[in-house]
Amino acid sequence: MTELTIQVAEKTWFKPAARIGWAILIAATLYVCYFSHLGAIGFVGPDEPRYAWVAREMAETGDWVSPRLYGKPWFEKPPLFYWGAALCFKLFGVSEATARLPSAISALLATLALAWLALRLYDAETARWLLLLLPTTVGMIGFSHAAATDMPFSGMLTIAMVAAAVLLGLTRNENTPIIPRTPWLVLVLFGFFLGLAVLAKGPAAIILCGGSVFFWALFTKRWRDAFRLLHPVAVAAFCFTALPWYVLCARRNPDFLRVFIIEHNFKRYLTPEFQHVQPFWFYLPVLLLALLPWTGAAIWTTVVGSARVVKNKSLSPQTSFLLSWSLFVLLFFTLSQSKLPAYILAAVPALALLLTRGCATLAVEHRKSFGASIAAFGLLCFGISEFAARPNLALNLASQSLQLGASFLLIIIVLANVLFGAGFFCTPIRWVRNLMLSLCVFPILFTFLIADELVSGLVPLSARDLASQLLAQHVPPEQAFIYHGMSRGIRYGLNFYLRREVPDWDQNPATEAYVVSGSVRCSQLEKQGFQCKDVPLGSSTWSWFVSHVTPKVSADSLPRSGQPQ
Repeated sequence: MTELTIQVAEKTWFKPAARIGWAILIAATLYVCYFSHLGAIGFVGPDEPRYAWVAREMAETGDWVSPRLYGKPWFEKPPLFYWGAALCFKLFGVSEATARLPSAISALLATLALAWLALRLYDAETARWLLLLLPTTVGMIGFSHAAATDMPFSGMLTIAMVAAAVLLGLTRNENTPIIPRTPWLVLVLFGFFLGLAVLAKGPAAIILCGGSVFFWALFTKRWRDAFRLLHPVAVAAFCFTALPWYVLCARRNPDFLRVFIIEHNFKRYLTPEFQHVQPFWFYLPVLLLALLPWTGAAIWTTVVGSARVVKNKSLSPQTSFLLSWSLFVLLFFTLSQSKLPAYILAAVPALALLLTRGCATLAVEHRKSFGASIAAFGLLCFGISEFAARPNLALNLASQSLQLGASFLLIIIVLANVLFGAGFFCTPIRWVRNLMLSLCVFPILFTFLIADELVSGLVPLSARDLASQLLAQHVPPEQAFIYHGMSRGIRYGLNFYLRREVPDWDQNPATEAYVVSGSVRCSQLEKQGFQCKDVPLGSSTWSWFVSHVTPKVSADSLPRSGQPQ
């Protein structure tokens, strides 16, 4: 086959077929990573069941202004997630999947917006790889499957930052008119999505956006471009989006501004009152975990990219913007006295775009060192997986299942990295390299196919299983009580599934009660003078016990002979 024939074949067959293949692979990746198995497990942790309760109460009462938990006003977070989940409850019914749907939609919108930015800033290849690598990161998968405010906040902030990049002139190219027109639509979108971010989690969105742009302008000396974000149209769009709910909620609830602004924003950031104190380096390992399975590539890109910047002593405005965005988010939350892993999620999209761009350019130039780095990271993960797979008889059954599940996930990470590194290391031919690289997402997609089996190993217990067993044994929810020592996640989960705030057991022997405990059984309660009977539960709740405590019948209360009964 002559060279001319190859070129004709590429134009007539290879390129259209490649585009169709890319479209199918990207669509499958976005769907599987963001929308599949949303309801595979019950609500996890203390936040999911509480946020779902607030959303359910909104849908049932029709009060879309004042969030309420167990019938009382609750102002820990603004309403954007509650609105989305309540709307999904009305449309599709109450379930874990519908509660998590707003997070999945937010992740999808943010990914598409960032891919558009990658296309405008760089090229189609960078955009394609972003659409594959970003959705397959642990951070995006995990938080897109969480009924929480973190992904809506990060998603809306990401779209606002994409609009900001356009307003700053970063997407201008040779096809842009010499005399720029006022981008009215982009101004509205910027204000609108920044307002939604404020409705998702609070005024931190303004600080993160403003601080990122401030440092970008400081590094690039483009202060005039930065002030475009304060255009009256953008400010008006922001105010019309964010302020109405804050005004209405403050008028209906006099304590709202004090509780939300002072306690859940300023005190949470400035004081350790909420007991989330962590060391200053806390977010570094969190970021490395969030970028899995591409952490090895991220480390290599950081090292090689930094060396190139030092050598050339220059940095493009586009890269400066992404660095300012990600590093300011990292710095802002590092200085906070209250640290949680989810806070850093807002930096992941920018870091993923930097990673993708680095792989699309630097990895091609340094194929051997890139392949060696990916291989080293894969070997590290393989060694950890082998260590985790060793049986440990000292652990209980739940811990052993968790250990084996983690070992399997590490093997999946190893396979993904092997395929990813091999594509750059083995061949310089672009279309062959892209074909091999596209295989790197298949281990992640395969993991979702066996997600049901993994869930049983990684999540051996959920409040959903426990509540369903209680209802199956005809335990009246109003007679269910909690023995001290239960975790907050299980407690709040039981509250949601039993549709009541389950109280602690007051240990009154004269009151009939079904006592749920993770450590106390009937044999121990009988020694304390209680009369009770074990309630059998299913195998999925083997680590929990339910004791049916009944009042003792005293001798004085029994009918005597000759007395009427």
